[in-house]
Amino acid sequence: MNGRSLHCCPVGKREAGVAAVELAFVIFFLLLLVAGIVEFGRAFWYYDALTKATRDGARLLSVAERANFTSFIDTAQTRVMTVANAANLNPALAKSNVAVTCLNKDFGEIGCSNGTSAPENVRVAISGYAIDIGGMFPFILPGTATVFAGIPLAPHTTMPYMK
Repeated sequence: MNGRSLHCCPVGKREAGVAAVELAFVIFFLLLLVAGIVEFGRAFWYYDALTKATRDGARLLSVAERANFTSFIDTAQTRVMTVANAANLNPALAKSNVAVTCLNKDFGEIGCSNGTSAPENVRVAISGYAIDIGGMFPFILPGTATVFAGIPLAPHTTMPYMK
């Protein structure tokens, strides 16, 4: 041997493209992770907004006047819809998705009525509301809008009737 190195290039030059190749392998999984965090964070945000809205509706019904209790049901449904939609839900919550149930002291379902037969407890629930998760994942399955379609969100709040 004449003392020359068997390598054609200095050590730093041989490894110059390795980082770019590694990034190309890893970037897909990093994007998938970030998209998943954002999508599931949005789902938790929607569920929290719906839960807070049902709490507001149940609170309104828990202090409604006994004499005209049933007239407060429509007001409570409207309040739940308004409070939930203030969080920019997509799709928006409709009044038909808000269910009000009157309950006896054992939490059995009874009919809502005015006067002395007002309920012991009231429950406000969201029913028939669903969201799609995966709108940020079109690079996984091209041509599909969502990965998980129609995930139901159905929070409810039960409070004692106070009047």
